[in-house]
Amino acid sequence: MLPLQILWDWLIQQSLLRSPFFPVLFSLTVYLSCCFPYVCLDLLSSRLTQVHRFKIQPQSKVTWTMAYSCLRKIVHNHVCFIFPASLVHWYFRPVFYPPLAPEMLSVVKDILACLLLFDMQYFLWHLLHHKVSWLYNVFHKEHHFYTAAFSMMTEDTSIWEMLSLSFFTTLNPALLGCHPLTEMLFYVTNMYLSVEAHSGYEFPWSPHRLVPFGLYGGARHHDLHHLKFRVNYAPYFTHWDRLFGTLKKHFFL
Repeated sequence: MLPLQILWDWLIQQSLLRSPFFPVLFSLTVYLSCCFPYVCLDLLSSRLTQVHRFKIQPQSKVTWTMAYSCLRKIVHNHVCFIFPASLVHWYFRPVFYPPLAPEMLSVVKDILACLLLFDMQYFLWHLLHHKVSWLYNVFHKEHHFYTAAFSMMTEDTSIWEMLSLSFFTTLNPALLGCHPLTEMLFYVTNMYLSVEAHSGYEFPWSPHRLVPFGLYGGARHHDLHHLKFRVNYAPYFTHWDRLFGTLKKHFFL
């Protein structure tokens, strides 16, 4: 039996999967799991030069106060806004779980398609919220409170921004007719890449080093956006910034 089928058979036997609590619990668990390794690195970076040398902005320091402030807002937004929205979605549009898992090649193609679609949507949303001062000040400025990115600030956003990105994340698998397992795997992939882009660290194994020809931006690409504000609007790939003339590669403090 294929690994995906084994995983899917186990998942559809879990009663939590059909619970209205599942989406918000899944979202928080994936987010905090992706952040945890980088939080540990933040705690160690001031003590270990082996870790500190990988920081993109080595002069920056993440404190417990900063991390706790982000965590409190994230939990609040999930409980007060994401959960009610997912409850409405669960009530009016129950998810159908087919008995067969998708094929691995289909999963890879669908996740890549969802990422490319999300990258375009967020680039246009992001560009608009920087170009229109009212949108920036009311909805997006909150995410730019820190000029040095760190993992816990990934979802340190206004509720409008969180709901917008959640809408794109939910919409794209539905538009492409993805299998529910593919949708979950896309969410995990999307969340990991988003946290990695905000991590503030660049390692030899970072995702952008694995994608050739500079097609993927990565943590240094997005960290520069938080430092300079008007460059590198795309969350992951570089083709939209290249096309619109907003791509900046060099990092000057």
